[in-house]
Amino acid sequence: MVIASTRPGRLGPAVGDWFVRATAELGVDLDVADLAEVNLPFLDEPEHPSTGIYQHEHTRVWSRRVADADAFVFVTSEYNFAMPATLKNAFDYLHAEWAWKPCLFVGYGNTSAGTRGVQMARGVAGSLRMLSIGGDIFLRIADDMRDGVVVDSERLNGRAAAALRELCRVADVLRPLYRDGISVAPAVRADAAEVAPALPADVAELLVLQRCCWVDEAVANARLDLPALLESEGEVRESLRTWSTWCVRSGGRLVGSVRARRDGDIWEIGRLMVAPDHRRTGLGRRLLAFAEAQAPDSVEVATLFTGERSDRNILLYQKSGYALTGGTAPAGAVRLTKPLAA
Repeated sequence: MVIASTRPGRLGPAVGDWFVRATAELGVDLDVADLAEVNLPFLDEPEHPSTGIYQHEHTRVWSRRVADADAFVFVTSEYNFAMPATLKNAFDYLHAEWAWKPCLFVGYGNTSAGTRGVQMARGVAGSLRMLSIGGDIFLRIADDMRDGVVVDSERLNGRAAAALRELCRVADVLRPLYRDGISVAPAVRADAAEVAPALPADVAELLVLQRCCWVDEAVANARLDLPALLESEGEVRESLRTWSTWCVRSGGRLVGSVRARRDGDIWEIGRLMVAPDHRRTGLGRRLLAFAEAQAPDSVEVATLFTGERSDRNILLYQKSGYALTGGTAPAGAVRLTKPLAA
């Protein structure tokens, strides 16, 4: 439950307390996140929230709290026909943590009972891929509150219980989406990822990861004969003897890998791959930089190859300092090189 208003004299906590009382018999674990206590500053993260790369501890704490939730009850007032800026700010800090989770709104106010604030908040929630289940509750202060407290009634309490019961049912249905790694907050931050040498025991997972990752490449380049899709487990095992290969794990699962080797005066980087649910977190850039840093001091150039139609990969490499160059490349691929710092 998110209490949106933070101003002195606010009624949000009283509305939240009523909702907790009215639904207590359901046995639902309601974590009350009062934004006055969460105390987020105005959005101060330099990276876009969709990357999941957070520099500030207050963001990481908020991310973990939202990611742990199965559903949301937003208790919000209405200020000037809109939701409080504090609620919009709390939404804006995160991205994947909200997605595919159901939400319910409890609005309160005077003339409109908070309906216009809820309408605005519902639109933002939808853009973050939350599912507003409807059945929202609206309290008119003059009718439903006395001395700053919600007046308990069989009608209101019954509506609260029915709404939360429905919210839980929808959360049960949606859980495979947000708990199977499709869009929840990445379990490993790119700047904290532990990169470790690949072991023979990692071969099976490496094979699965590269086949998963190269499906997109096959689609983008309209070809199915990519080596990464066709290699056997034995060939991947053999590659560990001819390449230096490194892996990243999250929750015990292999989610990223890269390999490199010396080819004369060139440091060749290959098989840069990140599990689909950990993309756009900076992990790919971290692995690429790590591989570059392993180059021998006497090597001055790094090179890599990607599909000639793999626009997203090419853009990533160009942003990392690589340039398209001529020279020998596998059929249907392009070559990119980058000078390495001395």
